[in-house]
Amino acid sequence: MEVTDIANVATTLAQVGTSDAVNIAVLKRANDIEAQNAAALISAIPTPTPVATTPSVSNLPLNLGRNVNTTA
Repeated sequence: MEVTDIANVATTLAQVGTSDAVNIAVLKRANDIEAQNAAALISAIPTPTPVATTPSVSNLPLNLGRNVNTTA
């Protein structure tokens, strides 16, 4: 192996290392953005109103509407 071959290998390894570092940095940034988007979606979910306080079903007994008959 000649000196120029060793220099070429060293240069190639340095370029690959730099490329990997850039790719990892981009991936981390993309993960951070996705985490922010997920947090925004979760915080945008409205809190459901309890069934007992809904005006349309306030006169019904609490056991109605909790079971589904699935006989065929």
